[in-house]
Amino acid sequence: MKITWLGHASFLIEDSKGRKLLTDPFDKTVGYETYKGTADVVTISHEHFDHNYTKDIQGDFELVNKVGFFYACDIPVKGIPSYHDKSKGAKRGDNIIYTFKMDDYVICHLGDLGHALTQEDIDAIGKVNILLIPVGGNFTLDGKESAEVAKAIGSNIVIPMHYKTPALSFPLDGVENFIMYMKNGDRIENNTLEITDELTEHNIVKILNYK
Repeated sequence: MKITWLGHASFLIEDSKGRKLLTDPFDKTVGYETYKGTADVVTISHEHFDHNYTKDIQGDFELVNKVGFFYACDIPVKGIPSYHDKSKGAKRGDNIIYTFKMDDYVICHLGDLGHALTQEDIDAIGKVNILLIPVGGNFTLDGKESAEVAKAIGSNIVIPMHYKTPALSFPLDGVENFIMYMKNGDRIENNTLEITDELTEHNIVKILNYK
């Protein structure tokens, strides 16, 4: 399986069957290059411009933007309700956490999660191999809060997202605080992580470079 970080909260995940799942595509105002390739499945955590831009995606794709259980292109996808803020959505609205299984790995994309998770939330998410988590604060969890959530979920690999880089056009914190609270961080030289083996480590942070 290949996980490619396109910037912000957008990842392209491709399994051994060639199926492509795209998360939270953004528009050009975010600062990164928009995704103009094909996808089989697109998940959207909430309807903000930096997470729901699908106009540049080529071909037909299945769109998942709701809470519930889905089989999109035969990929099991679960949408779990959450909020974009600490006030149950009163400030920024709802957010959907997604889990999906590809190549026998369970991936969890937290979207723009803005609050700590309850035990009920964690039980709903279940076992996770690869966690995609926002860490930039301001609009989502900050570095300390994200580390607490990551440790509570307890995945094998943790990939931070939604943080400040030189390309991003609006203010977020960088990834450094998250790394400090997680007490580890392996910087990958490119924007793609390939996973083929059984995952046995715990809470290992992989930091991808944006394209």
